[in-house]
Amino acid sequence: MATMIILVLLAAACSSENENTGTASSASKELPKEIRIGYQVSPNGELVAKALGLAEKKFPNVTISWIKFDSGRDVNTAIASGSIDFGLVGTPPGASGIVQGLPYQIYYIHDVIGDSEALVVQSTSGIANLEDLKGKTIATTFSSTSHFSLMSALKQANIDPSTIKIIDMQAPDLFAAWQRGDIDGAYIWQPVQSKLISAGGKVIITSKEVAEKGAMTGEFGVVRTEFITKYPNVVKQYIEVLDEGSKYYRDHSQEASEALSEELGLTPEETLQTMSEITVLDASQQTDEKYMGTPEKPGAFGALLKATADFLVEQQSIKNAPELSVFQKAIRNDLYAQ
Repeated sequence: MATMIILVLLAAACSSENENTGTASSASKELPKEIRIGYQVSPNGELVAKALGLAEKKFPNVTISWIKFDSGRDVNTAIASGSIDFGLVGTPPGASGIVQGLPYQIYYIHDVIGDSEALVVQSTSGIANLEDLKGKTIATTFSSTSHFSLMSALKQANIDPSTIKIIDMQAPDLFAAWQRGDIDGAYIWQPVQSKLISAGGKVIITSKEVAEKGAMTGEFGVVRTEFITKYPNVVKQYIEVLDEGSKYYRDHSQEASEALSEELGLTPEETLQTMSEITVLDASQQTDEKYMGTPEKPGAFGALLKATADFLVEQQSIKNAPELSVFQKAIRNDLYAQ
């Protein structure tokens, strides 16, 4: 194993420790040789941080490896195998991961999904509303936020999903299937959503509309339990990286859109539009009662994950959902203590 680089002496013990960490009171200030970040091509603050090299600037003596994933379920698999340290997942795969007991903890809520995920259909499909989906072929990525929103929309409209051919497809393959005419529509996120619209698609319903009826989705960061136990201060420093990226995203949206456009495969103008379709959170908002909350007063995010897991049980995606406390214990809101 490579020699660890000692930055500073051990920190003084914190006055209180989150009971789910198992970390020593005098947290190590060591740095790993490499930080492996599993990211998704989502127009949020983390992608800005990647584009601007903010993690590389924060950790100049550490190898930063950015590993791209197409879905949260793939991130779950990578965490389970120990091949990444940080990952980004949506609420359904994240809730499922906690239910499965995957070795990770939630350290940052990246964004709340709005119009950035939507049901887009072929203009020639004859679909004008959700009722028209019966007998049609609709693609989405199973166990994702888009899948969750699609099933929620159908439930809200009292439509039996069995009357629709819903197929599992990863985002990179979806556009090709659309072009071939293999599918009538898709519930998917950006940037694929914009590509479908540009190819003659039209939006039937968005995740913002679904959320307004009680089925909210979002994306959040997870970190391997082993990593945060050994390097708690690295996690706190990476939160600073995300905070810088999120603030740049909001305060310099034009410049951010130019930085993101290449990875998204969209023009800066299209990128700017996609950026307006989600709510990106900075570090100061994490402990809000709507989100993580505090150790003394947990926020609503744990309840959202519990509700998401209950829905997944209804969909037979998972067998059962644990108590609310299991989800709350996975949330590391103690990292934001002053």
